[in-house]
Amino acid sequence: MSLPVTDHDLSTRQIHAGADHDPGQRTLTVPIYQSAAFEFPDYEAARQMFAQTRAGFTYTRTGNPTVAVLEQRISDLEGGVGAVATGSGQSAVAVALLALLGQGEDKHLVASEKLYGGTVDLLTDSLADHGVEVDFVDPTVPGAWAAAVRPDTRAFLLESIGNPLATLPDLPGIADVARAARVPVVVDNTLASPALYRPLEKGADIVVHSATKFLGGHGNALAGAVVDGGTFDWSAQPARWPQFTRARARWGGQSLLDKCAGASPYLHLVRAKYVHDLGTTLSPFNASQILQGTETLDLRVARHTASALTVAEFLAGHPAVARVHHPGLPGDPGAGIAARDFPRGTGSVFSFDLAAPDAAVGPFIDGLRLFKLVANIGDTRSLVAHPAAMTHCRLTPEQRRAGGIAETTVRLSIGLEAPQDLVADLGQALDTVLETVSTLRK
Repeated sequence: MSLPVTDHDLSTRQIHAGADHDPGQRTLTVPIYQSAAFEFPDYEAARQMFAQTRAGFTYTRTGNPTVAVLEQRISDLEGGVGAVATGSGQSAVAVALLALLGQGEDKHLVASEKLYGGTVDLLTDSLADHGVEVDFVDPTVPGAWAAAVRPDTRAFLLESIGNPLATLPDLPGIADVARAARVPVVVDNTLASPALYRPLEKGADIVVHSATKFLGGHGNALAGAVVDGGTFDWSAQPARWPQFTRARARWGGQSLLDKCAGASPYLHLVRAKYVHDLGTTLSPFNASQILQGTETLDLRVARHTASALTVAEFLAGHPAVARVHHPGLPGDPGAGIAARDFPRGTGSVFSFDLAAPDAAVGPFIDGLRLFKLVANIGDTRSLVAHPAAMTHCRLTPEQRRAGGIAETTVRLSIGLEAPQDLVADLGQALDTVLETVSTLRK
């Protein structure tokens, strides 16, 4: 039997949640059901499953037994009523928002001004092509969100820990604004993971993940997930949410609220419309890789987090560093929220600014030996990136300034290596920066 959400500690649930014993071969690990399709027992079963009146697996594009275990596990860890897995974190954000935007011309989102660059691309380019308007606001100031709300606002979007500056939002305050405006709150919990933070407990309605990162933890498989907290009342304003409240031929002449009585109409829309139509499918093999990663989630994240603070403290005292953006450091703007909402720490992805000319960034990064220059985070290995040239390169200069990203900003993702080795690696590269600065001053 799958474990109920409240029966065990997270460290137990991350291993067992969603994993029923295989009735055939009695495998201990979750089998990889590497099949595109599934045989129906008879014609009537096939008819009912395609009519979505009977549960079952029809085609791996919309559901697979291996993927289903991952969905149940992530939902359990986040405290949701269910989840839908996708082929990447980017696709998870996309389908999560598409399901909220619905039909009609008036589509507006309020989003944090401190987001991952790929998410900004989605909001300001691909969704903008379809008439979606976005206002970007400070995630630490709930009043800014209240001022940005419009009658056509369909969602608030923010990150539990901002990428790349580790900005911490005032989620409880933002959630209060959202409830007053009757707007659902979507939180990307990738950088924190449920080992450090559970947004649904702080007022979020929907959680998204790039499971590629800390849930998987080894940089070997792309995956995403959308989790519904089951807290938003779609029926309170029927005209505002026609995708849930109006009958449609696609749902057999019913509304999703009627069709999904006792289940999540939101997740049904995500899976049966957007994942089905757009094919944002997670493969069974990748689901298996992420499942294996979740089994050690809390152990890995604790080590990542402790090592990151050690590295941040070293950087804060180095003369080649102008500023370190880490909420665990005294005086950081996020220190108060960190103490209030993040008792287990604020993760291992943060940034710092070099006290050097822009031209020093390349030689510094190239001088690192243990840190790998890649466009990823949440790996066992320590990683480095230059946001202005890489992950946030398509943002306008104004957007980068609002996000606090300078040409000298360097992002780190601290891995599981010995922290003293990481400090030594950063130290030798930073000493080279000091030499460069000294030469330029002569």
